[in-house]
Amino acid sequence: YNQLSGTVPSWAKDSQLNLVTNNFVADSSSNSVLPTGWGCLQRNTPCFLGSPQSSSFAVDSGSRRPVSGSDNSFYESDDASLGPASFYVTGAQTWGVSNVGRFMDAQNGSYIIYSSRQFLNTLDTELFRNARMSPSSLRYFGIGLENGNYTVTLQFAEFDFPDGQSWKSTGRRVFDIYVQGVRKEQNFDIRKTAGGKSYTAVRKQYIVPVTKNFLEIHLFWAGKGTCCIPTQGYYGPAISALSATPNFTPTVRNAAAKKNGSKTGMIVGVIVGLAVLGLVAFAAIFVWRQKKRKLSLEQEGMGYTRTTLYSN
Repeated sequence: YNQLSGTVPSWAKDSQLNLVTNNFVADSSSNSVLPTGWGCLQRNTPCFLGSPQSSSFAVDSGSRRPVSGSDNSFYESDDASLGPASFYVTGAQTWGVSNVGRFMDAQNGSYIIYSSRQFLNTLDTELFRNARMSPSSLRYFGIGLENGNYTVTLQFAEFDFPDGQSWKSTGRRVFDIYVQGVRKEQNFDIRKTAGGKSYTAVRKQYIVPVTKNFLEIHLFWAGKGTCCIPTQGYYGPAISALSATPNFTPTVRNAAAKKNGSKTGMIVGVIVGLAVLGLVAFAAIFVWRQKKRKLSLEQEGMGYTRTTLYSN
């Protein structure tokens, strides 16, 4: 985040080296030593700049499988293992996620949390069973988006601060929310926003511009709230799901839609091919049976003629 520029030296091979949101130039040497997609997460990203490939994306943070939401969005899974300084970009390079920070006094601090509870104030409990957590800085990126205004929806729910009067209920998770570099929420407290209740969904929506085919959502812990309730290393930003949808009529199809369309076309092609093959086989069998029947009748006629001649 230091506005660094130039090329990445060949010795930079550490998978826990987070160089996102700088101004590095991706070349063949850096692409060979750094994780795939890192160049797409530079501020002057070369990925699909001026050539958009999608007009929306949705992510179920921490989930191992995709989920279809009640808002008709298809939430992709997000179970990449991120450490203190790492990032992940999808194979289709439509979105990415980045984490920076190590949990204090918690060597085994979890970056993904899970709950089997039912969640209130939502039709999509499945979206809230997992959440991605960070001790400092958590960013999501939309890559190759068509330029225009978007509605960004962020969904949260607090997990482990129980409702009631126990000491565990005094925990507070506080962080800031930035979208496209603009602070949208300061000292955001999930549980407080939910009326002091845990396991209750909270949605935040913002209309933001995309001008360089790139969207950045940044959740940042500024050292506020509690750090050790109910356990050591339970603090920092956390999010359950997010999505970005266009406030305009798109001119490009999403990569996922293209992929699904290709699969659909393939399936239709196979079905049509099998149908045609079946018709050809049926026709061949019909013709063969007709010829067999005709031959049988001819043979019967010849036998009848021979019998008649012999009788005479």
